Amino acid sequence: MLYYLGQWLADWAGPMRLLGSNIFLAGAGTAMGALSVWWLLPRYWRLLPSDQGREYAVGAAQSIGKPMSAGVLFIPVFVVIAFLFVPYHPKVTGLLACALAAMMIGYFDDRAVGGWSEYRLGALDLLVSICAAWFLCGGEPVSIWLPLYKEVLVVPVWLYMAGATPLLWVSINATNCTDGVDGLSASLTSMAILFLGGILYGIVGHAEIAQYLLVPHYVDGAQWAILAFVMVGTLTGYLWHNSYPSAVLMGDSGSRPVGLILGALALASGNPFLILVVAFVILVNGATGMVKVVLMRFFNIPIFKNIRYPLHDHVRHNMGWSNTQVLVRFMLLQAVGTPILLVLLLKIR
Repeated sequence: MLYYLGQWLADWAGPMRLLGSNIFLAGAGTAMGALSVWWLLPRYWRLLPSDQGREYAVGAAQSIGKPMSAGVLFIPVFVVIAFLFVPYHPKVTGLLACALAAMMIGYFDDRAVGGWSEYRLGALDLLVSICAAWFLCGGEPVSIWLPLYKEVLVVPVWLYMAGATPLLWVSINATNCTDGVDGLSASLTSMAILFLGGILYGIVGHAEIAQYLLVPHYVDGAQWAILAFVMVGTLTGYLWHNSYPSAVLMGDSGSRPVGLILGALALASGNPFLILVVAFVILVNGATGMVKVVLMRFFNIPIFKNIRYPLHDHVRHNMGWSNTQVLVRFMLLQAVGTPILLVLLLKIR
């Protein structure tokens, strides 16, 4: 909205031309997201449900009684700010609608005594993922680029849907599983989304750099980048209150839409394997546990029997790491590993 308002008012007031700058919109949107959530949460978290603890989780008793499901407060803020700062794009609008749907699913799960069943949540996550994948492709073939292959591929809709849907589903659930240590999920997803924002703006969104690196140029890359930076700002405002010891918890109403946005931004970059580059710690921490459960529950294949999942519970319970050590060490792994993997992904093609 502000982008078009700036174009309309530019002839009347010169400084309004700033609203036509993607850099300005990204910076201002990030700042507004952070400040809005930082101000809003402590004023309304008394209305949120209280955490009841999680069975078998390490340190769950420390969270009992804290307000949870903060996502139902900060995700609408994110959506409104994205509507203001991201130039209109039907794919972005559709994704924001899916994020709100994921938020409501998580909120009702947070409120339910004992929570909803895994199968019910999995089915609803799948439905949201299908809708989001459809909005991302717009019902048309999609151009993607892959590691180790320099040609751009045009993927038909059915194949894109078959690949994008499970990626989004895994991203939602891996992010949700990572939400078990104060600040961990929001910190790791913020870092991953920040990297994706830089890729969307400075690589695939930049014609000359994209040509140099032999990757496709996406004219809407800057719009997706602004969305990414607004999400980072929103999570920053939440992290102010969620840093150890936390005053409020994200809950499923936050982790599920944030995971959806993470997966969607990886897909918007044109290379689905980027999710492995920018969020490998999130996937190892959360998604490997889902693999263990599936293999043991449905195929009776014992695997990783001596490893607790999510992995952050294993290192706390079996290795004696404190919450702060888990947060810092997981962030260091992702902060150091992502640039190395990104260079390999871009240059070895």
